[in-house]
Amino acid sequence: MIIEFKMPKMGESIQEATIIRWLKSVGESVAEGEILVEVATDKVDNEVPSPVTGIVQEIRFGEKDLVSIGEVLATIDIDESKVESRKSKESLATNDERQMSNESSKPTTDNRPTTGNQLKSNPDAFLSPLIISIAQKENLSLEEVQSIPGSGADGRIQKSDVFNYLKNRKYPLPSQKSKGESQKKSAWEELGYSAPKVQMRENDRVIEMDRMRQMIAGHMVYSKQTSPHVTSYIEVDVTNIVEWRHANKDAFQQKYGQRLTFTPLFVDAVAKAVGDFPLINVSVDGNRIIAHGDINIGMATALPSGNLIVPVVKYADEK
Repeated sequence: MIIEFKMPKMGESIQEATIIRWLKSVGESVAEGEILVEVATDKVDNEVPSPVTGIVQEIRFGEKDLVSIGEVLATIDIDESKVESRKSKESLATNDERQMSNESSKPTTDNRPTTGNQLKSNPDAFLSPLIISIAQKENLSLEEVQSIPGSGADGRIQKSDVFNYLKNRKYPLPSQKSKGESQKKSAWEELGYSAPKVQMRENDRVIEMDRMRQMIAGHMVYSKQTSPHVTSYIEVDVTNIVEWRHANKDAFQQKYGQRLTFTPLFVDAVAKAVGDFPLINVSVDGNRIIAHGDINIGMATALPSGNLIVPVVKYADEK
């Protein structure tokens, strides 16, 4: 039986995602809950698990392809007899590789002092971009990350493994570098991962800016310099709004060919609030404050290229 593996929904406003990397190839077996593909949206990177156990029959999109939510990414054959046969072949191949590796390696002695918390580093451990990002954020050395036992398929290190290690960590794994090598590149840099200049967080990724994004960044800096910025949080019961949208979304889709989202409702609410509190709508000009008479509201909008622009709804309070 063939099952369709679709791009999952990742939030109300997210309509598409870009494939970062497939972790399985056509013909390989995958277990239910095992990470099958890594995808990126304009807000966050996600690891998408397989919903079933089976064999990857077909992969319909490649890396860097932009895929809409709900589209079929791949198909999986869940025929139990085929799955068991494939698992047996993969297990035999893995055992043969391990045996060859053990025979070719020579035993070495290590006179460094050991601690009860020290683990053996595995230089062949696979590290995903997400794991590398977490490791750099937590200042873990490459050797220390490679020593973490992985709970994923074939011992792959997962996010939960790193967090569990950090929770129970007492001493860092001693580095194998000598003092004379201290000026050389770090192990991360040798692999092409430079130390981040800014504090990296779990879901961060580095993107080189094209010309449009450079212009956007310039406008944002200019906005920061000329407009007072403040953020305030308040809890609001939006039950009536949710029920109204649910009752009208199908008719709206049929009439206009567009999905009815919460965005226009929020824009309308903001426009009314600005009308009630006009000093929100000001800019700074040297030592003067300019209070604007028109209420124009910008909305962050993603382009198919991945860039983010801010179209402005002018006179939003009159619409």
